[in-house]
Amino acid sequence: MIQPHGGKLIDRVLRGDARRDALESLKGLPTVALDADALSDVENMATGVFSPLEGYMGQDDYRHVLDHMRLASDLAWTIPIVLDAPKSVADGLKPGNDVLLTGETGQPAAILHLEEKFGYDKAEFAQKVFRTTDPAHPGVAKVLRMHDVLLGGPIDLIQAAPTPFDNWKLAPHETRLLFKEKGWHTVVGFQTRNTPHIGHEFVQKSALTLVDGLFINPVIGRKKKGDYKDEVILSSYEALIKNYYVKERTALAVLMFEMRYAGPREAIFHAVIRKNFGCTHIIIGRDHAGVGTYYKPFAAQEIFGDFPDLGITPLFFRSFFYCKKCLSVVSDKICPHGPEHQIQFRGTEIRDLLLKGQYPPAELVRPEVAKAIMDVQNPFNE
Repeated sequence: MIQPHGGKLIDRVLRGDARRDALESLKGLPTVALDADALSDVENMATGVFSPLEGYMGQDDYRHVLDHMRLASDLAWTIPIVLDAPKSVADGLKPGNDVLLTGETGQPAAILHLEEKFGYDKAEFAQKVFRTTDPAHPGVAKVLRMHDVLLGGPIDLIQAAPTPFDNWKLAPHETRLLFKEKGWHTVVGFQTRNTPHIGHEFVQKSALTLVDGLFINPVIGRKKKGDYKDEVILSSYEALIKNYYVKERTALAVLMFEMRYAGPREAIFHAVIRKNFGCTHIIIGRDHAGVGTYYKPFAAQEIFGDFPDLGITPLFFRSFFYCKKCLSVVSDKICPHGPEHQIQFRGTEIRDLLLKGQYPPAELVRPEVAKAIMDVQNPFNE
């Protein structure tokens, strides 16, 4: 099976006596409260999703990621994983000491073994990661809201925050065991934050013809206004898999993760994550992890040329559409017919039909999928 990124699957989940001892040592520790998105980062570090990270980046790794898209060790890495704190809080924290990380209601989540605290330039962070400082970009807006000091150091997870989606969660050691039990030597991962249309199905099944198994891994967590709600994404994929997929060749599990919308950089990050889950391949489509018009349509594919050592194989797909003359889903690479024969997979048009209570044409969305979406009174984030 493919090796985790960096060669070792990280496990910093406290169990048994170690967890009991940690709980007994919490009294008197300074605390930093985390929101749900930050808690998901903690869990992803602790369970190996973000291998080889064992905690929040120190200044050396942070600078290397910004400037070179690599950790200080030269391992490919494109998104800073950092913890921000107000200066008033950071001034009271001493490197070498422990910090309790809690949820917003105060429940213990993890212990940060603080090694560093340092300042940073928010505009530089935004420009280098998102290629813009426009506050209309959701990732930039998040950076501009961050506090002024970053805290670095390894973490130990005391307990994961419960979510409504725990039945769909699998850690990397679990997906790797699942793939092994299924006899899959090659696995293609599919990153999604949307409900599936026929075009998605075409891409997934095309990729599956090249490998042993398909791992559908929807993102659950904060997404931008207008994106589908998490429960809608899951129910629609369950309907699709039940009716149109070979069960022995398909697996579904969620990724608790905050979308950064960092386009090309995030495409590489998504590939690293799926490599840690045990995928040998990942599907990268048009405008992967993009938002608005901040990135060129195929920038997320072109960036892979800068990472020949990534260790996971990207499968690139062009724009595709339904051709009424070919009677199938095709791309401009294989279909000779003009636009008058094309039905485009435009998410806004599909959304408009669903909001009107109308089923999209079967050439665009499977009826079982449309029903799963329409069964929810308001399927979109507000």
